[in-house]
Amino acid sequence: MDYDAFFTGALDQLRDERRYRVFADLERRAGRFPHAVWHSPEGPRDVVVWCSNDYLGMGQHPDVIAAMIDTATRMGTGAGGTRNIAGSHHPMLELERELADLHGKAAALVFTSGYVSNETGISTLAKLMPNCIVFCDAMNHNSMIEGVRQSGASKQIFRHNDMDHLEQLLGAADKNCPKLIVFETLYSMDGDVAPIARICDLAERYGAMTYADEVHAVGLYGPRGAGMAAHQETMDRVDILEGTLAKAFGCLGGYIAGDVNVIDALRGYAPGFIFTTALPPAICAAATAAVRHLKVSDAERERHQHNVRRVKEVLAAAGLPVMHNETHIVPVFVGNPDKCKEATDMLLSDHGIYIQPINYPTVRRGTERLRITPTPHHDDKLIAALVDALVDVWKRLELPLTYSGSAA
Repeated sequence: MDYDAFFTGALDQLRDERRYRVFADLERRAGRFPHAVWHSPEGPRDVVVWCSNDYLGMGQHPDVIAAMIDTATRMGTGAGGTRNIAGSHHPMLELERELADLHGKAAALVFTSGYVSNETGISTLAKLMPNCIVFCDAMNHNSMIEGVRQSGASKQIFRHNDMDHLEQLLGAADKNCPKLIVFETLYSMDGDVAPIARICDLAERYGAMTYADEVHAVGLYGPRGAGMAAHQETMDRVDILEGTLAKAFGCLGGYIAGDVNVIDALRGYAPGFIFTTALPPAICAAATAAVRHLKVSDAERERHQHNVRRVKEVLAAAGLPVMHNETHIVPVFVGNPDKCKEATDMLLSDHGIYIQPINYPTVRRGTERLRITPTPHHDDKLIAALVDALVDVWKRLELPLTYSGSAA
């Protein structure tokens, strides 16, 4: 049996479908973000990162770094095992209290990543409700789709942000079955947002629970950075909120916040929580420092939004095909996987600008794009250099300079 042939064939298929991924060897330097060192084949080079999900640069904030160093010095590096075996270390419990408070919920539970919190959270919740029907937005993240799939529950997929379609599906469902509506508050590839109030209206009308993924919104929107639901003044109406510590908070981990019994049930039943080593104390302390800082500081959010507006304005003025939305995601349309990869290679090698290509399956075929994420640390000089580089690459590759419609 030629086992290697299985993997060679799978890799060949990825290459044939233009889905083979190449990752740059980057070294971030605290205090210099968004600058980084690219360890290129020709040696180290300084580059500017324009696609990080560390949206506010909190991964280099002095308070966050200090909290991590101090806690690691006092408590060591690891958590010692799962929480069932090693117990819940104090920084973990402090973090969960901060997150519950952030979202105005009674309790919160931290997982090792946002992916795990969605996958094991959704699957466990649906399994705990006999004959549950899950209503899933068509554009939900893979972690949510996997959670629905692993639950074994009946699923209904509604067209993206289409409330008429969602109501049709809810109205046709068995009134005696429990229902769970799962959606993202801010969709990370197009940058559009969910009509949260309308979803909650339908949930109340048809007796459904709501589960909202806030990973690309927490820290960035709403009072104290509580997320898009808080920004839309609907946070108290959403039953379960899921978020991440790895994006705007600049650390690692995911979490779910909700009522006490919901969180306690997840603690007791979710395999992705029970059988996984807990986050280390130093990581939890750093995340807590980031959450606490962003609860009281608007400076990072204000500068972030200013730079986002500036980038969108100058890209549009240069005639580049920005896929318009009202959030901090800046997609620039390419529409071809090979050209998308060529564009990012040229930006990196010729201009010292790092942006990853976004191709299928992350986005639909034919909608390939660059996904630019400005931060508070991208100044006017860096923005001007980005525009000049993009115009140069677009001309050399003869890429389209127009895009009709919105990102959604």
